[in-house]
Amino acid sequence: MLKKKFGLVMGLTLAGSVFLAGCGDDSADTDSGENGGESGGSETPEFVSILTGGTTGTYYPLGGAMAQIIEDETGIDTTAEVSQASAANMTALADGTAEIAFVQTDTAFYASEGTNMFDGEVIDTVSAIGALYPETIQLVTTANSGITSFDDLAGKSISVGAPGSGTYINAEQLLEIHGMTMDDINAQNLDFGESQESLQSGQIDAAFITAGTPTGAVESLGATAEVVIVPVEKDKADALIEKYPYYAHDTVPSGIYGLTEEVPTVSVLAMLVVQNELSEDAVYDITKAIYENTDKIQHAKAEFIKAETALDGIGIDIHPGAQKYFDEVN
Repeated sequence: MLKKKFGLVMGLTLAGSVFLAGCGDDSADTDSGENGGESGGSETPEFVSILTGGTTGTYYPLGGAMAQIIEDETGIDTTAEVSQASAANMTALADGTAEIAFVQTDTAFYASEGTNMFDGEVIDTVSAIGALYPETIQLVTTANSGITSFDDLAGKSISVGAPGSGTYINAEQLLEIHGMTMDDINAQNLDFGESQESLQSGQIDAAFITAGTPTGAVESLGATAEVVIVPVEKDKADALIEKYPYYAHDTVPSGIYGLTEEVPTVSVLAMLVVQNELSEDAVYDITKAIYENTDKIQHAKAEFIKAETALDGIGIDIHPGAQKYFDEVN
């Protein structure tokens, strides 16, 4: 079994100097990649921290597996940390709290532009390692709710994701395409685990969950209730993709959550990002370790993590170390 090293990220805005030991200093020469920003010197850090998401999402188990792979392949002491996911992860990397993080591609783009949840605060000290897998937007409810379409959401209590999460923006944009706003629902800012518990207890009627399928929280819900995934019909998906091109058509497959047929929806991509100042050599080694050892990741999403598609859908600069690896293998 893989040794999973999980911890709790406390106070993502605290100074992160303890995590940066051995990552190079300000006086080190910097290299600039063709598609990336500046990176640190050639020093290999003794320790790196990977920010994931909540314990019931997909980032958490994948992060644990990747931390073990990085440690085994590079010798760098690596820990996967629980966090509040995409937007909080970008801010934490910018603040120096950690070195690597999982984020949605759309959230990374917003950070690079200073838009949406980042509202004028441009984050230009973080670059991409590579894309991982589709993150499916799942509007989850139960058969008892009676909700079968977006039109049924008006006036209902709906979880729209943890504050500052990419899920919140996904929910906002999907509501928009369906002619609604957050004002038309009773929006609840819950994480995936809280959404599951609240659906089970009847405190909310539905929940937006953006994560790779199958998602632990939805599987747990399916153990006690009949899960319903509300479809995003093709015309609405087409309109969403036309306005926000980082979305793609997707489906929730039959056979998971007790579903008897696949449900159409949309997705964004999950990706890994890294602090620009981490050295080119270190990021090269980390990238190589991850993309050449996906067979050691015991999760259904591992099959999507491929070097051939790692640069697809990336809306921000690629770290020079990652670019060097992909140039060699692609």
